[in-house]
Amino acid sequence: MGDVPLKDSLLATLVAVIWGVNFVVIDAGLDDDMPPLLFAALRFAVVSLAVVVVARPAVAFRQVALVGLFMSVGQFGLLYSALAMGMPPGLASLVLQAQVVLTVVFAAVRLAERPTGAQVVGVVLGAVGLGVVALGRSAATPLLALLVTVAAAASWACGNVVARRAGAASGFGLTVWSATVVPVPLLVLSLLLDGPAEVGHALTSLSLAAVLSTAYTAVLASWVGYGIWNSLLARHRTSAVVPFTLLVPLVGMVSAWLVLEEVPNAAEAGGGVVLLLGVATAALGRFGPGGRPGPQPASAAYSAAVEERVDAVPGRR
Repeated sequence: MGDVPLKDSLLATLVAVIWGVNFVVIDAGLDDDMPPLLFAALRFAVVSLAVVVVARPAVAFRQVALVGLFMSVGQFGLLYSALAMGMPPGLASLVLQAQVVLTVVFAAVRLAERPTGAQVVGVVLGAVGLGVVALGRSAATPLLALLVTVAAAASWACGNVVARRAGAASGFGLTVWSATVVPVPLLVLSLLLDGPAEVGHALTSLSLAAVLSTAYTAVLASWVGYGIWNSLLARHRTSAVVPFTLLVPLVGMVSAWLVLEEVPNAAEAGGGVVLLLGVATAALGRFGPGGRPGPQPASAAYSAAVEERVDAVPGRR
């Protein structure tokens, strides 16, 4: 972080704060009358409106659709569902970062990207930390909700791999255009799982919390957050910007503590530290001398970083 100017460091920190608070904001909008899959569909319906001003990525739409299905339908459909099941928002912001170590594994399998020694260590540490969190979680954290959150991280990791293969020239463009394939699948799933009556009631009686939450997640977290993030990655080495994403779960847990009085127990906190250590090791272990990507690049600490690496090296989060 040291070679990033103060102004850009503050912008990167701002993005981390926006993304960290995002978990509490989503939880606030998930009231009893708002089905989680429908809520996620509304978010991406708003995000996709930006297609009128953002150029479509110069890649096959099939690739764009796959990014949307894995990185948005899968990740956020599962995350919203996990929060609705009782997953604490702060803990969710931490567990979701398992996507970094999972990306290393999936990239090795799907892209034949041989992980570095540091990345292997990161994967092991991440798995141990996640196991400690799972086994030592408080009684207030349902096991199913935790597993669904891990599944959301796995879907995000798959999206990272697909984004790498897509080779889009604009990470933000890929984010916006991939959002166009998200609302319909989530709406159909919500109709099947929640029923037309409940979906219709939710749409005709949107609470202020749901409206404000959708505005925050779509405008601030997606448009503003990714817009700033990709501009930073265009101006600085990825290895100098990526570490700022480690602030996301910290902000998520602090905001959950301040707003919801959510306090992790010793096992969740200890396991979380080990998990984040694994995330940092796996994310930064892919860089060679001088902070440049090594000959076998793999995962990024956030999907935007993965997409932008596609922009800058072989070709967003």
